[in-house]
Amino acid sequence: MRAKSQFFDKEAKSLVLSHTDMRQFIASLVLTIMIALPGSQVNASDTTPIHDINTSPANFDGKEVKLEGIAKEVTRLPLLNLKSFVLEDASGEITILTEAELPRMNEAISLRARVESIAIIKGESIGMTVIELERY
Repeated sequence: MRAKSQFFDKEAKSLVLSHTDMRQFIASLVLTIMIALPGSQVNASDTTPIHDINTSPANFDGKEVKLEGIAKEVTRLPLLNLKSFVLEDASGEITILTEAELPRMNEAISLRARVESIAIIKGESIGMTVIELERY
């Protein structure tokens, strides 16, 4: 019996990972997850030209986009709890609705937003809104 016990002890020891091996395994696992996840989010370098949204809003309906530009026409309507501003880039301008603090006039900003339409009829967007989700 004792011989079997020693055999199993040796086998069990070979299956146990050392502290260093475990740390390397965890680090590799975390790195793999970090590389795999960003594909589901908006990539910071994939800025959408405002012109693209304005000319084909139906293509962007329900999608998140990254926008960069200069804040213009900052508007606050306290009775309706509505805040908006116009974002202008080299290709055009678009109105952004926000719940965050309004940017300063002529402030350069980058943001992540969701494009929504009230309806799309025959490929045409009706009542397009762009809602700020996050400002960088």
